[in-house]
Amino acid sequence: MIKKLLLTFAFLFFSQASFAVDISDLNIEFFNKFNDDYLNCYIQDTLNNNHDLKKAQHIVEQYRQQTKYSLGKELPSFSVSANYLGIKVPKLDNFMLKDNAFILPFMASYEADFLLKNRDKTRSVKKSYEAAQFSEKAVYLALLTDVATVYTNILQYDDLIEKQTKILKNQEEFLQRSKKKFDRGIINSTELNNAKKTVEINKNSLEKLQKERETAMMQLAVLTGNSSSNIADMKVGDLDNFEYSGNIPEEISSDVIFSRPDVKMAEANLEKAKIDVRVAKKEFFPTFNIVGVWAFNTIAPGSFFSWESSLAAILAGATQDIFKGGMKVANLKIQKAKYEELFEDYNQTNLEAVKEVNTALCIIKHDLQIEDNTRSELNYEAQNFQNVQKKLKRGVLSEPEYLTEESKFINSQANYVQAKTQRIVNYFTLYKAVGGKL
Repeated sequence: MIKKLLLTFAFLFFSQASFAVDISDLNIEFFNKFNDDYLNCYIQDTLNNNHDLKKAQHIVEQYRQQTKYSLGKELPSFSVSANYLGIKVPKLDNFMLKDNAFILPFMASYEADFLLKNRDKTRSVKKSYEAAQFSEKAVYLALLTDVATVYTNILQYDDLIEKQTKILKNQEEFLQRSKKKFDRGIINSTELNNAKKTVEINKNSLEKLQKERETAMMQLAVLTGNSSSNIADMKVGDLDNFEYSGNIPEEISSDVIFSRPDVKMAEANLEKAKIDVRVAKKEFFPTFNIVGVWAFNTIAPGSFFSWESSLAAILAGATQDIFKGGMKVANLKIQKAKYEELFEDYNQTNLEAVKEVNTALCIIKHDLQIEDNTRSELNYEAQNFQNVQKKLKRGVLSEPEYLTEESKFINSQANYVQAKTQRIVNYFTLYKAVGGKL
């Protein structure tokens, strides 16, 4: 029976496999549906090089080894020690003992886990290990979402910078015409200064966009595990071709929501706390220990490893603390309070999970409508601009008026770019909210 028990423990000990986040469980295919090879490359770089991901992996490894360490405490311990002994003993008739001796004791000890207290301690550590695994997955999902969001914003900045450059060019041309009018006395200095001010305002708008783009590029470099000094070598696509080819559901199953890594982590922590309460109760009972010693020595007559020169003993008994009742009661109350704390945390996490998913779906629904409205507005503005172009060809409209109308049309295009970007970013938010199961 004991032999089978030892074999079982040994099998459990060596079969503890290292848990790593299953890439297929992250639903990387979701990012492939945007049909952007550069985004796919940056996602892969993040999985391979991001230091926060590697840090999370090392944290999980620590908990995995703690599980092994705790399991090792359940097994019997064996030890051997070599000792020199120098003694002076009285001579008694024919019983002769040596003054110098060498003692080699083999010792075995085992705490008989009749109450399964040590087994529960290992289960508790294993729950911490499971919680660390879910925490690692949450880090993966958050970082992949950040990479995709930053990349989409970079595409937006590229488009807005191009349009803002056109607007600035129009305003500079408008300013040149205003200077000619001022020189001829057609407009006053106030109108000229307003034209100059408009140019400066548009210059600042362009600078801000360029600043935001460069900052986003550096952020993308760090997220993918690269140096921010290499952003000049980083390539991106264009927003016109950047679109999700999949379907966004109108509702999400509750099973998906409650399988989120943060919910599963809160659940594992709650189960750990429940086990810790059980362990605290079992601390009130005695511990059962078995100790065996087999020592060989050179004091007694006979060869070193003979039965005549050995001493063997076995001790089995129960041990009970006497003056630690108050400490154990306090520990039990601590563990119960911890359980109640984590129970409330679990409930709150569930509420937050449902709220985040519903919020993401709500935002997507409204932003889809906003994008449709903005597209309609852009179409009306495009029709108006076509009429302006016809008037310019007929000589009915002046060049400065044409430049003003063209700038209005470009601003409408920029508004649509921002609406489209916001809608796509919301897809990434939903991806994170459902734990990648989109």
